[in-house]
Amino acid sequence: MNIDNAKSQMRKGMLEYCVLLLLRRQPSYANDIIKQLKDADLIVVEGTLYPLLSRLKKDGLLTYEWQESFQGPPRKYYAMTDDGALALREMDATWNALTRTVELLKNSIVTST
Repeated sequence: MNIDNAKSQMRKGMLEYCVLLLLRRQPSYANDIIKQLKDADLIVVEGTLYPLLSRLKKDGLLTYEWQESFQGPPRKYYAMTDDGALALREMDATWNALTRTVELLKNSIVTST
């Protein structure tokens, strides 16, 4: 088993959920999203994030608007749509179920039938 590949796949699977969690409170600039993910020890590079943001927008989960910047050209700020909020609620439920299952397995509480 390639452990590095398994860890990478786990992080990729969580990335969409984590981005929506960050955007649930306020619109954000892509670089701010990357910084917040890195601050939470989820290392993400622009080459990974931008395609994800584009796909989430295409899927109707995000929208964006251009805002003027004091530090250069206008910036694209991403915000969650109502469909994105619904998707996040569904992901929350799935995450909670998965974490319960993993904790049960880690603590060997699950018994065989």
